[in-house]
Amino acid sequence: MLQIFLGSLLLSIIHASIPNHWLPLIAISKSENWSRRETMTATAIAGFSHTASTIMIGILVGLLGFKLSENYEPVIRIIAPVVLIALGSIYILVGIKHSHFHDSERITNKSSKIAIIASLSFGMFFSPCIEIEAYYFSAGLIGWNGILIVSVVYLIVTVIGMLILVDLGLKGINKLNWHFLEHNEKRVTGIVLISIGFLAFFVY
Repeated sequence: MLQIFLGSLLLSIIHASIPNHWLPLIAISKSENWSRRETMTATAIAGFSHTASTIMIGILVGLLGFKLSENYEPVIRIIAPVVLIALGSIYILVGIKHSHFHDSERITNKSSKIAIIASLSFGMFFSPCIEIEAYYFSAGLIGWNGILIVSVVYLIVTVIGMLILVDLGLKGINKLNWHFLEHNEKRVTGIVLISIGFLAFFVY
C-alpha cells in the first residue's frame, strides 16, 4: 500500500508540474483578460477533465491486472514491474511527446470564454497520461484498494498542483526557470517508473 501511494504521489507531482499543463492557461487568461476566479475555474475544469479520462482508462487497466493476477499470479507479479521498467526505459530513450495544449495558440483566438474552456477540457480529456496508466496495472494487483489509492492521489495532486502553479503564475512567479522540467519531463518520469519497477520486484 505504501509503495503504491508513494509511487502515485511522485508520478502525480511530476505530472502536475509539466509546464504545458498550466502555462497555456496563464497565457489564455492574460490574453482574454480573465479574472483570477475565472482562470482558476477554467483550470479546475480542465484539470478534472484530464484526470477523469485518465482514471477511467486506469480503472480498466487496473482491473485487468487484478483479473490476470487471480489466475496467473506468479507470472503477473513479475510482468507488472517489467512493464514499468520497460515503459520507463522508453520514456528515457525515446522521449514520447504529450499533446495536452499543443493547440493553445489557436484556442486563444476564440472569443467565447465557454468555447475556450470547452476546447481546453475536450483536449485534456482526450489526452490521458500513459505513465500513470501503466502504474494502474501494478496497483491492480492488490485489488480495488490499489486502484482507489492511485485514482484519489492522482486526482487531488494533479488538480491542486495545476491550481497552485496557475495561481503563482498569475502573481508573476511564473518567471521561474521551467526549462529543465519542460525538456526533461519524460526522462524524470522514466527514472521514477524504472525505480518503482525495481522496487516492486522486492515488495511483491
